[in-house]
Amino acid sequence: MTNLILGLILFLAPHAVRIFADGWRTRTIARVGEGPWKGIHSLISIAGFVLLVWGYGEARLASAVLYNPPPFTYSVTSVLMLFAFVLVAAAYVPGNHIKAALGHPMLAGVKLWAFAHLLANGRLADVILLGVFLAWAVVDFIAARRRDRAAGITYATGRVMRTAVTVAAGAGVWVTFILGLHRWLIGVPPFI
Repeated sequence: MTNLILGLILFLAPHAVRIFADGWRTRTIARVGEGPWKGIHSLISIAGFVLLVWGYGEARLASAVLYNPPPFTYSVTSVLMLFAFVLVAAAYVPGNHIKAALGHPMLAGVKLWAFAHLLANGRLADVILLGVFLAWAVVDFIAARRRDRAAGITYATGRVMRTAVTVAAGAGVWVTFILGLHRWLIGVPPFI
């Protein structure tokens, strides 16, 4: 469990700097430059991600069961993941309606991913991993929207074709996961 928690801290700490220390972040980038800042941010995040994946793998094997989700929650989670993948795709396809409406669809996708998986996973390691990600994404989404309002940022109106590309991209990744990638990566079929 220690490696999972350390991994979560290492991975999410750099991603939480804008929430809790945006002024310090801005001053540091001005002092060291954007390239070195991104490099350090990336190295810490990668180390944290590797540690949390490893830590989750070992913690999950010996983790206490907090609740036993009913079998139908696997299907509910799988369907919710379609929307989560579309939200993540919306972060990368410029000029879509989803990004125009939410501003930060990646964070919305992470929230939905974590919530959906909490429905179907009741071990302590699952609750720690998914609960921490859900809490971080909720707080970061609120902070990001607040920063947008303070800075007067508005998002361009989306275009139908770009929104269609966004939905198709998200759905395509979802289908890939449904058809076997989830089982190959995680060891569990999405629909049981």
